[in-house]
Amino acid sequence: MSRDYQDFVANIKKKTGIDLSLYKEAQMKRRLLSLYEKKGFRSFNDFFNAISKDKVLLNEFLDRMTINVSEFYRNAKRWEVLEKKILPKLLERNKRLKIWSAACSTGEEPYTIAMVMSRFMPLSQVQITATDIDENVIARAKVGVYPERSLNEVPEDMKRKYFTSDGSLYRVSEDVKKTVTFRKQNLLADPFGGPFDLIICRNVLIYFTEEAKEELYYKFSGALKSDGIFFVGSTEQIFSPGKYDFETEDTFFYRKK
Repeated sequence: MSRDYQDFVANIKKKTGIDLSLYKEAQMKRRLLSLYEKKGFRSFNDFFNAISKDKVLLNEFLDRMTINVSEFYRNAKRWEVLEKKILPKLLERNKRLKIWSAACSTGEEPYTIAMVMSRFMPLSQVQITATDIDENVIARAKVGVYPERSLNEVPEDMKRKYFTSDGSLYRVSEDVKKTVTFRKQNLLADPFGGPFDLIICRNVLIYFTEEAKEELYYKFSGALKSDGIFFVGSTEQIFSPGKYDFETEDTFFYRKK
């Protein structure tokens, strides 16, 4: 790690509590370099000094760091498995599920969970906790307005029922929005709470080092009820689930023993 980047990592940790050394270095460095060069900075040191004085730039840095690629019903087949196979089993045991969408980005994921849950019960009975490290994306999630491409995978009946179009944008309904409580959280540093029946954390863990990933699997396992389900993204298979007290329930779904 170059000295310039090393100092930047240490300074960012002091300022924000975010430990960049837990992310894959080459990927993170590349992403941040392109941001600071675009802004006309010559070094990570100059970039950090500017971030310290400029809240807009700090937010832009956080945005760049948290890779906000999201859409509703992403990898739709997996959501189908959740609806047809996973949820009916969970609901047999408990009618009021405690659900957490971790690293929820701009809200597409928790709102998708709410829509899937609406097939089983009135939305007024659905409660979802959604967390992210980036206050910007949480603010956008609360607004609940999305470009058309984010809705590509949304089933037609859900689109009609829960969205209104506003030019080329779509607004998610208040009923869906009311099911979700958003809060800021750093997965690596903050406690998880729980115990949850269902935790969804998709397409996030790929950005962490193996050590950080392992720590997070233990934390997620600890935050689940016995027989609770952990739902991960489609590049994030857990290779030795037993180590974390998980059993494979289906592809990308793990059950806590």
